[in-house]
Amino acid sequence: MLFRSFVTGAAGFIGSNLVDRLLADGASVTGWDNFSTGQERFLEGALKHPRFRLVRGDNLDLPALTAAMKGADFVFHLAANADIKDGWQHPRKDLEQNTIATFNVLEAMRANGVKRIAFSSTGSVYGEALVTPDRPTPETDAFPIQTSLYGASKTAGEGLLAAYAEGGQIDEAYVFRFVSILGARYTHGHVFDFYKQLIEHPDRLRVLGDGTQRKSYLYVQDCLDAMLHVTRAHTAREAKHHTQVYNLGTPEFVQVNDSIGHICAALGLKPKLEYTGGNRGWIGDNPFIFLDTKKIQATGWKPKLTIAQGIVQTLRWLEANRWVYEARH
Repeated sequence: MLFRSFVTGAAGFIGSNLVDRLLADGASVTGWDNFSTGQERFLEGALKHPRFRLVRGDNLDLPALTAAMKGADFVFHLAANADIKDGWQHPRKDLEQNTIATFNVLEAMRANGVKRIAFSSTGSVYGEALVTPDRPTPETDAFPIQTSLYGASKTAGEGLLAAYAEGGQIDEAYVFRFVSILGARYTHGHVFDFYKQLIEHPDRLRVLGDGTQRKSYLYVQDCLDAMLHVTRAHTAREAKHHTQVYNLGTPEFVQVNDSIGHICAALGLKPKLEYTGGNRGWIGDNPFIFLDTKKIQATGWKPKLTIAQGIVQTLRWLEANRWVYEARH
C-alpha cells in the first residue's frame, strides 16, 4: 500500500480522482497544486478527510516544494501544462511547467529521500509514429521528430526520471504514457469543447480538421486502476534501470466523427457539422494516435469501459456540472 503519497496537480482532473482513490484505499495524502487550472471544488470530499492535507504551491518554487514533500514515501507527479493546441502561444510554459517542474520534483525527492515516483507522460512523446490499425505503437518504438512542445517537454521529463533512476537516486520509476483521458472532472479536450459549442448552438458544430483524425481514449478510473496495479506490484523494483514504461489506453480507436456521433446521439441532436479542413486539428495534432497496451495488460489489468462508454459517461458528468465552463474562464 502507498501510505504517505504526495500528489502534484492534486486539484486537477486526474489528480483529484487519484486523491480520492488513495484516501479510499487507506493512504495519507498530501496534495500540491498551484490552481492554475485545478479546481478546489474537485477536492471538496478530500478536504473533509483527516488523512488529506492540501498545500498550495508551484513546482517552480523548489524550497516550498521540498518542504511540502517532507515525510512522503511515494510521489505521483501529475501536474503539467497539457495545452497542446495553444502551445506556441506560450512556449515557455511547457518548458517551465513540464520539464523544469519535473526536475524540481526529482530534486525535492532527493532532498527528502523519497525513492518512488509515478510520472504522467503522454502518447505524444511518439511524435507522428508509424502506426496502423493492425500495429499500434509499442513502448519500444523509437521517437521520431517531436510534433508538439508538450510532447517534447514530456520526453525531457522521461529522460530526467531515467537518469535519476540510473544514478541511484530513485529505486522505482514508473512512466505512464497516456492516451487522452475521459471521465468525471474532465475540463479540456474534444468532449468538453464539443459540448460547450452545442450548449450555445445546438444546430451547428465546428470541427477542427476533417473529422477523420483517429484517436484512442481511456476512462479515468481505468487509468487509475492501471497505475495503482503496477505501482503496488513494485514492477519497477527489479526492472532494468529501475524504470518501467507503460502505454495506457484501450485496444481500440475512434475517428473524431465517431465521437461526434456518440455525443450527438446522447444529446438527441443533429447539428450541421462545419469542418475547418485537413487531417489535423491544429499545429502539433497527430492524425492517428493508437498505443499498444499489451505490456500493461500482461500484468493482469484491462480497461472496463469502451471508448464509447467513456465518452457518454464524460458527457453526462459535464451535463450535471456546467459550472466547470464558468470556472475555466
